[in-house]
Amino acid sequence: MSSLHNPATITYEQMMALFLETREQMKETDRKIAKLGDRLGQLVEAMVEGGIIRMFRDLGYDFDVCNKSFQFRNKELDIHGEIDFFLENGEFALLVEVKTNLTVDDVREHQDRLKKFRLWADARNDKRQFIAAVGGGVVQENVKIFALKQGMFVVQQSGENVEVLVPEGKPKVW
Repeated sequence: MSSLHNPATITYEQMMALFLETREQMKETDRKIAKLGDRLGQLVEAMVEGGIIRMFRDLGYDFDVCNKSFQFRNKELDIHGEIDFFLENGEFALLVEVKTNLTVDDVREHQDRLKKFRLWADARNDKRQFIAAVGGGVVQENVKIFALKQGMFVVQQSGENVEVLVPEGKPKVW
């Protein structure tokens, strides 16, 4: 048995070498997991993007533009953010946030983003009505119910298709 595997005879230098090697292996594993997470996120976004204009047209919203990763910023108001999908026409704009695994916290964060976006739009004299949607590859029932009660549409996987769930009554306008 080598001294490296016998804790009683391992030297400080050997222990440090083993520690550094393990730390590098863990960093590499973290990088691979992050890359996989990014790819899953891209897959879910592609799933939503595929038919989102058509799905909302079927609901009576005729959007003619879909901007992906729409960024907004106002230095004077100290606000900024990014919208995964920003669909627009002359009357409405739909702000969609998509997650691999949508959570209640994600819905709340989207609400905060919508408030900031409204301030940004008002500063630009954009008086359109803003409605919201959240989507995910995985949407638990409690998250779906929460988002719908907040007046948001929910975009989710349904078998081999993607579906849009509509909030009861009218969607909330920001």
